[in-house]
Amino acid sequence: MLGRRFTIALGILYLTVAGASAQGLEPGPIALTPASGGHELSPWSMFLNADILVKGVMVGLAFASLSTWTIFLAKIAELAIAKRKLLGALARLSQCASLVEAARSVGTRRNVLAKLVRDTADEVRLSAGIDNVAGLKERVVSVHADVLRVEAKGVRRGLGLLATIGSISPFVGLFGTVWGIMNSFIGIAKSNTTNLAVVAPGIAEALLATAIGLVAAIPAVIIYNHFARATKGYLDLASLASSAVARLLSRDLDRSRSRTYPAAAE
Repeated sequence: MLGRRFTIALGILYLTVAGASAQGLEPGPIALTPASGGHELSPWSMFLNADILVKGVMVGLAFASLSTWTIFLAKIAELAIAKRKLLGALARLSQCASLVEAARSVGTRRNVLAKLVRDTADEVRLSAGIDNVAGLKERVVSVHADVLRVEAKGVRRGLGLLATIGSISPFVGLFGTVWGIMNSFIGIAKSNTTNLAVVAPGIAEALLATAIGLVAAIPAVIIYNHFARATKGYLDLASLASSAVARLLSRDLDRSRSRTYPAAAE
């Protein structure tokens, strides 16, 4: 089958050349030159030859891609350090029998568990003299919710930018492509020719904008999804820390009540 198609193609080529020779149109040598009329169709040369607006789109997308990888490296280090500190603090907290011991254990460390312990101790101090255990527990729950909310905001910093880059970069690149192709069709109208070799470089330069848009968007979406899962895992650990501190407070309150109201002798 392939042999027959090749033979037919050779026959058509021979008849075409023979017809051209019969009309005095000798076929000239085939010049293996770029279709752009001398332009090198490399990504860098296409960027240099692109329209100013398309260049702006490409530069903006390149900065967006750079921002994506900067956030990736920064968040990887940030979450790894925060998780290591929190796991170490939880291990130390498991050895503490009271909130006072926990406060001495965390000291001046800067992690979410230390913040929970210090804020809980502050609330207990401010509530001294108020004989309402249920009210104290409610206030501590509110304090913990505020601490966890601030921590969640901190660890999610930068994810909004990743989501924006991942969602709009393909459309920004498409805008550059549409603008470049529009200029190519204007060039066709001005040159009064339908030869694709005349407009191919402009179309290639325009399509480069879409390619850069995809290069910026795809890693941004993947990295965003990764950190969405990673931050959820870290915040689950922070919730465990909040529960551990609340249990210490509950034990302290029960001890305090047992000292105030000793059990009746059998």
